[in-house]
Amino acid sequence: MDITQKSIVGQVVASDYRTAAVFHRNGIDFCCNGNRSIEDACSANGLNAIDLMTQLQAVDARGGDKGMDFQTWPADLLIDYIEKRHHRYVTEKIPELLAFLEKLVRVHGSRHPELLEIGQEFSAAASELSMHLQKEEHILFPFIRRMAEGTSIEQMPFGSIENPIAMMHHEHDVEGARFRRIAALSNNYTPPEDACNTYRVTYAMLQEFEADLHRHIHLENNILFPKALKMEQLALAR
Repeated sequence: MDITQKSIVGQVVASDYRTAAVFHRNGIDFCCNGNRSIEDACSANGLNAIDLMTQLQAVDARGGDKGMDFQTWPADLLIDYIEKRHHRYVTEKIPELLAFLEKLVRVHGSRHPELLEIGQEFSAAASELSMHLQKEEHILFPFIRRMAEGTSIEQMPFGSIENPIAMMHHEHDVEGARFRRIAALSNNYTPPEDACNTYRVTYAMLQEFEADLHRHIHLENNILFPKALKMEQLALAR
């Protein structure tokens, strides 16, 4: 796509995921707040839009593999990928991280009181994300799959699909804000000088978890949900 300052951040990343690194490096949220233009995002973050455009153009000039083109995937295939790649990752990593954080608080909490707050924030995220995945897998995703298969959508238990999507957007925003707090509390996942190996591994795992969550939310907010809304509009127009 041709990128201009009016281009929407989430759409830019959806077109070429390599640009995610540029936005991340400049502190621009491309997943939860990806519905802003580059110009607006730069203004909000006190950045020079021309400088950012230069960085984005450099990514395009390098060529190479843009990664999987999720925009071309049908919605049901994208759901399968999200569930098997991202939902499974969240489910597997949560108990590991909870155990590590509990140990860190017990051993290092007296010298590093921020660990208690990090542990509390992640524990809340674990609980909320677990419920969030259940709502997607048992309510929203099956309905999107039916639309992708061409099944009639006359009986919708939640009215327009805009309603559950709006709820998912809100919950994504909550988790995005929560992980920004965790990143701030951990000095952007930088372990202190007296950190043991468990401390360092835990911070690395938290950083990886946040990065996976960003990609996960991006796939839903910027690709899957717009596809679902368009399918509903087309189905209702028939």
